[in-house]
Amino acid sequence: MSARESILGRLRATSITTPVPLPDVGGWYAARQRQEDLPQRIHRLRSALEAVHTEVHDTTEADWPALLARLAAAKGLRTLLIGDRTAHGAVLEASQPQGLQLLSYAQAIDSWRDALFDDIDASLTQARSAIAETGSLVLWPSAAEPRTMSLVPPVHFVLLDVARIHADFHAAMRAEGWAQGLPTNALLISGPSKTADIQQTLAYGAHGPRELVVLLRHAPGAAA
Repeated sequence: MSARESILGRLRATSITTPVPLPDVGGWYAARQRQEDLPQRIHRLRSALEAVHTEVHDTTEADWPALLARLAAAKGLRTLLIGDRTAHGAVLEASQPQGLQLLSYAQAIDSWRDALFDDIDASLTQARSAIAETGSLVLWPSAAEPRTMSLVPPVHFVLLDVARIHADFHAAMRAEGWAQGLPTNALLISGPSKTADIQQTLAYGAHGPRELVVLLRHAPGAAA
């Protein structure tokens, strides 16, 4: 008998007389949760995102397409990748942004990989929610808005409804019912792509978008 088999045999033969209790995750978070209202959560999320070179802009349901068009023009962007038949993509198409060509992710990547990597200046995806505590955006990739859209184009626009900003990770999982089903990839994005060498010299855009632009969409009549 090998040493490995001997060790495993002893472990399997050991009886556990007292079951180990499950940790009270909900109680732990409840005791430590910040008692913040929505404006405070918005402020905390904005501060965390801006601290890592993320652009954050306030907007509304009616104004966000015009804001995105102005930002794209200021950055010299010519092409914007949008999801296939998404509601926010349809709103943007209806606004007919001047000087910005909208391309829909409506075909398999194998048929246009070179164009995706070489000819697309930016992309737009909608965040499922956000986490104020860590300054993270939660993206829920789908067939309409695959993970590639948040990884390949050098500029990534994210549309986020402020009502979906949660206090912490546990609150997001509970409120949205993550236990009932997850996509293949659930993405948490906390800033533009960056890396550093041994001398701690930061470089942006090494493994993904070099710019992250968040559009905070407020409800009608709400104070931005």
